[in-house]
Amino acid sequence: MAMIDPVEFTKALVRRASVTPKDDGALDVLQEKLAAVGFSCRRMVFAEAGADAVDNLYARWGDGAPAFCFAGHTDVVPAGDVDDWSSPPFEPTLKNGAIVGRGAADMKGSIAAFAAAAERIIAKRPRGSIILLITGDEEGPAINGTKKILKWMRASGETISHCLVGEPSSSLALGDMIKVGRRGSTNCWLTVFGAQGHVAYPDRAKNPIPALLKKLLTLSEAPLDQGYGRFQPSSLQITDIHVGNTAANVIPAKATARFNVRFNPNWTGPSLEAFLRGKLDEAARETGVRYELSAVCSGDAFLTTDADFLGLISSAIRERTGRTPDHSTTGGTSDARFIKDFAPVCEFGLVGATIHQVDECASVADILTLADIYETILDQYFAANGLKS
Repeated sequence: MAMIDPVEFTKALVRRASVTPKDDGALDVLQEKLAAVGFSCRRMVFAEAGADAVDNLYARWGDGAPAFCFAGHTDVVPAGDVDDWSSPPFEPTLKNGAIVGRGAADMKGSIAAFAAAAERIIAKRPRGSIILLITGDEEGPAINGTKKILKWMRASGETISHCLVGEPSSSLALGDMIKVGRRGSTNCWLTVFGAQGHVAYPDRAKNPIPALLKKLLTLSEAPLDQGYGRFQPSSLQITDIHVGNTAANVIPAKATARFNVRFNPNWTGPSLEAFLRGKLDEAARETGVRYELSAVCSGDAFLTTDADFLGLISSAIRERTGRTPDHSTTGGTSDARFIKDFAPVCEFGLVGATIHQVDECASVADILTLADIYETILDQYFAANGLKS
């Protein structure tokens, strides 16, 4: 008799208010279930100066090849104003056939579904390994989570053959989309320096605000590219402008802005930064003011091209839902940006329409079907490698 009911397990995980970087026992709940069905579990707490310590879980069943890895996260974004929710965000509530609660879709439902699927496959005793790589830092800085686990894996000789990330990739219906790649992301902080002075004597000062605006317009108005294969055009979006001037009659000494660039494979982090600096240098020469730019790339764009692996995922989805998923590269970033350097990776999970929103929810029927899909993926994966007993 199965020990893991994916719906009840989803509820158990949602009850843990694991807002990044707090775990609140979510990994304990997961570890207990996995250990009971035969997984060897290892907890890893990583800390780094300037960032909170993060609890992570690496669980493995089997020691042979191939090794199929499921990656995900138990941390969630804050609930926001709880009064806006129709029910307490960390008390899973069944409404209209769906579990309402923070993290139900992103991505505790997927973790529960995969754990249930893994239990079913383990009962068949496949020759190979099943791994769960679960972090508590995906929604945060992503410093002390997946990156550190992968570093430990390399040092310890732990390998994976393929990886499925359980992010809520489905758009309108379960199985209508999988993510086969992601755009890169670079966060930038731009500061323009002028000279402070009285607004009545602008000739004795140098206002940095018009220069900052000119630089931002220079960067944002011209397209970065026309797209790349499956990828949409790269996009630069201004997210904040800050001066901090509290006096109405003072020209400030500096002005700052923050912007983000989501870029396709036309660029790498370094090549994009060089391009931005070139554009800013041109604007600086025209305005005659000094600037500083800080750019941090959290990951380059990537595209998974393992046709057999992607075909297996699509086949399992089609078998269980009748849908042929679109192979997409849209959306934000995920920890797949780190895993892609370790093994072929794609993302598939629940419908993401309500993630990060008030009354986030996941359909009970979808959670059950997702567990069936994951089971089919594992079953076909080990059979395709000729290792099923």
